[in-house]
Amino acid sequence: MRRPLMAILLVFLLCLFNIASAAERNLVDSLPGYEGALPFRLETGYVNVDEKNGAELFYYFIESEDDPRRDPLLLWLTGGDHCTVFSGLAFEIGPVKFIREPYNGSEPRLKYNPYSWTKAANIIFVDSPVGAGFSFSQDTKGYAVGDVSSSLQLKIFLYKWFEGHPDFLANPFYVGGDSYGGKIVPYLVQKITEDIEAQVRPALNLKGYLVGNPATGESIDTDSRVPYAHGFGIISDQLYEATLEHCKGESYSNPTNMICDQLLKRVHELLGECSKPHILYKKCFYVSPGQNDESPRRIILKKEIEGLKRPPPRPPMDCQKYVNYLSYFWANSMATRDALGIKKGTKDEWVRCHDGDLPYSKDIKSSIKYHRNVTLKGYRALVYSGDHDSVIPFLGTQAWVRSLNFPIVDEWRAWHVYGQSAGFSIVYSNNLTFATVKGGGHTAPEYQPERCLAMFKRWISNKPL
Repeated sequence: MRRPLMAILLVFLLCLFNIASAAERNLVDSLPGYEGALPFRLETGYVNVDEKNGAELFYYFIESEDDPRRDPLLLWLTGGDHCTVFSGLAFEIGPVKFIREPYNGSEPRLKYNPYSWTKAANIIFVDSPVGAGFSFSQDTKGYAVGDVSSSLQLKIFLYKWFEGHPDFLANPFYVGGDSYGGKIVPYLVQKITEDIEAQVRPALNLKGYLVGNPATGESIDTDSRVPYAHGFGIISDQLYEATLEHCKGESYSNPTNMICDQLLKRVHELLGECSKPHILYKKCFYVSPGQNDESPRRIILKKEIEGLKRPPPRPPMDCQKYVNYLSYFWANSMATRDALGIKKGTKDEWVRCHDGDLPYSKDIKSSIKYHRNVTLKGYRALVYSGDHDSVIPFLGTQAWVRSLNFPIVDEWRAWHVYGQSAGFSIVYSNNLTFATVKGGGHTAPEYQPERCLAMFKRWISNKPL
């Protein structure tokens, strides 16, 4: 009898080892700067996605505040490339946000976000690609990734994560992201659908995906800035008409004649007078540090903060991005790292975005075909745009959605929150919805959290917007 018992015990221990090695987990009861116990369940951890180079993706998993065992599970990716998903968690759709107050050297304070998407879903926030946020590689070769390889690593991440969280396999599963993350989402979803068709185990209960102000890799992303600037009165009729005449429908990203080039420079000068992520907001300097940023303000700040090499420049308090500034000091605090379970020696300094100082190949030239492939298979899709974003204007997104040539199921109409229009939407066949968020910027939930939560809750529940 002893041998069978020993064999069973050995199998049990091996299972525990496999689960532990698949996803290293840390339960977080409190966060520095947040008063009291957290009113939600937060888990952080690492998943190894490249055994050869020792590359590990860091994640935050927040359970639904409603019914975790039944509510959908959402994998969320952020923009970048190489921007931390903490931006999505703390500035957009997560349950905490920074209190906007002058930084005085103490721990930046956090408060509860009543418009968190965890009201309706469990969310896994992943620092991807390797090098973003707290994700790291033991061998520097592990940082050499791109659109395709990082997407495949995310697929590895998911299978390993579900091995350690089998209770969530039955939950409806969605993939979401915004900005550059919106370019990765449809490719990753297609790869998951291919595994489902090949009966790869464990089988993910994939239902669909959503993308906000998404990049596609196509020139339409940026070409649409010209008609957008005209429509919002940023450029004149004369400049717009001259641009149409002399650029002759060419890509505005690569002008082929001198007159077109000069006209586009003027267009961009005028657009530069506005805050590009939200044209109605105050224009502020970018608050993620660049490699060669040695402004006098930054040099002074360097002397104030010992041990930190790349603190961002301090923006005015009334800038929307002031909270980005606060996040740098919060994430680089030892108290924060201890609370989150960050592995010592893996990240000397946390920055919100790496701004080109890590290798990355933009090898998905266009994501539009993946949108078509996945929706033709019947998976649900929500494509939404903050209507005041000039980085990836809704005009370009609306144009490529139309180019899929799906029949219209529900004509263009307003959708409402508290009886007032919160945006406009159109529904196509193959379960595809396109929606605008009135007053939204490049990351729509950052600027219109209440409207975006209403939109998400309705869509994820299979209800009309």
